[in-house]
Amino acid sequence: MLRLGVNIDHVATLRQARRTAYPSLVEAAAACERAGAHGITIHLREDRRHIQDADVYALRKTLAVHLNLEMANHPDIVAVALDVRPEEVCLVPERREELTTEGGLDVAGQLDELAPVVAALRDAGVCVSLFIDPDLRQVEAAAALGVPYVELHTGAYAERAGEARERELARLVAAAARAHEVGLTVNAGHGLSLDNVGPVLGLPHLDTLNIGHSIVCHAVFVGLERAVRAMLEKMGM
Repeated sequence: MLRLGVNIDHVATLRQARRTAYPSLVEAAAACERAGAHGITIHLREDRRHIQDADVYALRKTLAVHLNLEMANHPDIVAVALDVRPEEVCLVPERREELTTEGGLDVAGQLDELAPVVAALRDAGVCVSLFIDPDLRQVEAAAALGVPYVELHTGAYAERAGEARERELARLVAAAARAHEVGLTVNAGHGLSLDNVGPVLGLPHLDTLNIGHSIVCHAVFVGLERAVRAMLEKMGM
């Protein structure tokens, strides 16, 4: 069954704009749960621009669904993950200057740096996912590292139109097929919305879509529960 993980980072962005105690991340996650979301995704960035350490601990205590913690390979963040032990950690690249994650992790070029972190998380009982571009070389590297999941970066697909989008979709299909062949569970996300998610639903062996920004934006007009339900309906659920 295809699953939806809702990224609530930008609920925290709204809170941090005024450094208030609201809106509550716990309440936002509960609304997503009531709407039928299968998991909650948050990205604890090194600069703490939206999600804060306290949010990670609070959500770990209160969530009834799967918690997916996105994070860079940074010692302070790794320490939080090892303490909190979410169900899943998704390792992503990170630059302080970027507005959002700009591309996939270069697993092939960082095997030596990633291996001890993956091992430590695995030993702590955390499933590890790697956020990668739909590149067969990166898929092979992820398999070599021994992680159970990859999340395919759909940003290039989402940003393009016409034939260029079709080419990106073909890359996603090929990467998903190869990931399954080498024993990886396939997730996908980034830049997906009600308008563009349809073709992505056809990716082979797709397990979970992680979607955040477009759902939170839609929620401004219709409320968070309705926005999550609308995405689930689009996914045929």
